[in-house]
Amino acid sequence: MDSGLFTFFLPIALAIMMTGLGLELTVKDFLRVQRHPKVIFLALFTQLIVLVFIAFLICTLLKLPPLLAVGLMLLAASPGGPTANLISYIFKGDVALNLTLTAINSLICTFTLPFIVNLSIHYFLGDHPKIGMPTEKITQVFLIVFIPVCLGVFIRSIAPNIALRLNRPMRLFSVLFLFLIFFYAVYRERFNMVEYFADIGPATALFCFISLSVGYLIPHLAGVSDKQARACTFEIGIHNTSVAMTIALSVLSNTTIALPAGIYSIFMYIFAFIFGYILTRQPLPIKDANSKALSD
Repeated sequence: MDSGLFTFFLPIALAIMMTGLGLELTVKDFLRVQRHPKVIFLALFTQLIVLVFIAFLICTLLKLPPLLAVGLMLLAASPGGPTANLISYIFKGDVALNLTLTAINSLICTFTLPFIVNLSIHYFLGDHPKIGMPTEKITQVFLIVFIPVCLGVFIRSIAPNIALRLNRPMRLFSVLFLFLIFFYAVYRERFNMVEYFADIGPATALFCFISLSVGYLIPHLAGVSDKQARACTFEIGIHNTSVAMTIALSVLSNTTIALPAGIYSIFMYIFAFIFGYILTRQPLPIKDANSKALSD
């Protein structure tokens, strides 16, 4: 597949999937999220503080080369993105919570990401020109995510029967397209996979596993509902690798710094689907079943 053609159709396909995601939401879903500030705080604290600290420990303990260490810190500082929303949608997490967290964290990372990356560059590389935040890329993420979602919510509000009929095919389309992205990434890097995995594979795999684990365990141990804990799992464990790679390639002009995000994008699909499968095989807790019954 031609990379230019794939890049052209990727935002279109993503917008279609986001519309399908919106078909399962109502305005009440977002109003309900506002009544749960604890889970929003826990998710943001884990994403912005805990994961960055974990990434630093991995860089230090595994003694990563300086450029790869900066790349992993850049990845850790990146927000969640559309993929987190989609996988939460597939595995029946609280998608409204995902969208809320994506919106808040995308705004916060405008300030935190440059700070964390500049600090990482100073620690691992010494003197280096400081970087800013590519606000154009963040704006693009908002447009691709929130406008289609709003369209889906609007369609459901005026034609709920149509929305229900479209639910299953849209979910299937989402699964197939995510697999297509995964296999495309593997195909593009097939000649360099052994070298890349030897350099950064263990660190990114460990970081991905820990991200998903703490993303579920911290909210779960704090008494958050299972549906919201699932949403936190994917929001925290699935980073916006496109933002990380954009900064590495266009702002820092360094392909080595982009490698952790590229390798992570492979692991996150594998681990996220494994985690999602395990979580959906668990029986729904009593409090969640009661909440679902009341909402229905």
